[in-house]
Amino acid sequence: MAASSFLFRLLLVLLTFSDSPVQIFGLGVGINYGQIANNLPSASRVSYLLRSLNISRVKLYDADPNVLVAFSNTNVDFIIGLGNEYLQNMTDPVKAQNWVSQRVQPHLPQTKITSITVGNEIFKTNDQQLWSNLLPAMKTVYNALVNLGLDKQVTVTSAHSLDILDVSYPPSAGAFKQQFGEYLHAILDFHAQIKSPFLINAYPYFAYKDNSNEVPLDYVLFQPNQGMVDPATNLKYDNMLYAQVDAVYSAIKAMGHTDIEVRVSETGWPSKGDESEAGATPQNAGLYNGNLLKRIEEKQGTPAKPNVPIDIFVFALFNENLKPGPASERNYGLYYPNGTSVYNIGVQGYLPELVYSSDSTKNALSVSSTLLVLVITYLILAWQHVNLASEEEMDHKGKRYYCWR
Repeated sequence: MAASSFLFRLLLVLLTFSDSPVQIFGLGVGINYGQIANNLPSASRVSYLLRSLNISRVKLYDADPNVLVAFSNTNVDFIIGLGNEYLQNMTDPVKAQNWVSQRVQPHLPQTKITSITVGNEIFKTNDQQLWSNLLPAMKTVYNALVNLGLDKQVTVTSAHSLDILDVSYPPSAGAFKQQFGEYLHAILDFHAQIKSPFLINAYPYFAYKDNSNEVPLDYVLFQPNQGMVDPATNLKYDNMLYAQVDAVYSAIKAMGHTDIEVRVSETGWPSKGDESEAGATPQNAGLYNGNLLKRIEEKQGTPAKPNVPIDIFVFALFNENLKPGPASERNYGLYYPNGTSVYNIGVQGYLPELVYSSDSTKNALSVSSTLLVLVITYLILAWQHVNLASEEEMDHKGKRYYCWR
C-alpha cells in the first residue's frame, strides 16, 4: 500500500506540471483581447489563460483566424470586429457576403461567434463618409448572415465612444450630440428591428483625468462615497459608470426607444500614465477593476435599470506596447505579456510556458509530451500491478490460514 500511495502522489505531481489548465477563479465578465503589440503570447496559450480564469466571453477587434481556431471547442463566446477601414467595402453586398463566408462561417459552430461589431467609435472621427457608411455596412453584413442562415446565432452591432453624448449629467437628461442625431436615430431603429444591443465604450477614468480637482476619486473607483442624486428621478448613484450607462439609456429614450439594451463594450483603468495623466496607478486600476468585478458577480443593474444586470467587457487582457498615444494607452492590461498580473484584483490565471516555433524545439516538446504520457501510463499500470499483487498476497495468506486450521 505504501508503494501505491507513493506512485499516486507522484502521478499527481506529474499531472500538476502538465499543460492542463487549472480553473482558479471564475469571472462573470467579458474581456477585450487587443493585439497591438509585438510581444504577446500565442493565441493557444491565451486560450489556456482565459479558461483558467473561467472567462467565457471575449471581444476581438478583428476576425483573427489564429485566435478563432485556438478557441475552437472551448465554449467561449466571441464578439469579432470589422475595422473602420472595411466599412466602405462592407456596403457592397457581394463583398460583405464574401467576408462573412470566409471569415465567419468556417469557424462555426466549433468557435462560438455571437456578434460582429461593424466599426469602432466611428463618430469620434471627423470622417462624415464613415458616418454615412456605418448603417449601410451594418445592414449589409446582417443580410449576409441572413442569407447564410447565421442571423439567429450571430448578431450585428457597433461600438460607440461616450463622446456621442452632448449631455451626460444628470443621467435622466442624457442626450446625443445634435450632429449625430440623424445617423443614430436610424441606427437605433435598426437595433430595435434585429434586437441587437447598443454598445458603449465608457471610461470614468477620462472624466477623472480631465477634472481631478472636481471629480471625487472614490466616486469613479466604486469606493464608499456620498454619491449623487438625480434631481429629476431621485435615483441615487454611487459610481460614475452606472450614471454614464443610464445617461445613454436616457438619450436612446429621447429618440423614441425603450426596447434596446445598452452594454459596455469597453471600460477599464490604466496602471501607468504620463505625468499629466492623473490617477493612472496600479492601486487605482486594481480598485476600479476589482470593485467592478464584485458588482458584476452580484449581477447588479443600474439605478434606472435595476433588473437588468449590467453587461461589461473589461479593457483589456494585456498591456499593448505598440499602441500610439499617451503612456496610459499602453497600460490598460490586467496582465503583462508573460502572464503575470499587473496588479492584484483577487484572481489568478495560468499561462502555459512559451512554446517555440522552431522545428527542433517542436520536436523536443513533442518527445517530452510523449515521454510524459508514457511515464504516466507506466505509473498507472505499476500502481495497478502493486494493488493486484497485494490482493493476491492477502488471498494466499488467507488460504494458508484456512489449511492450517
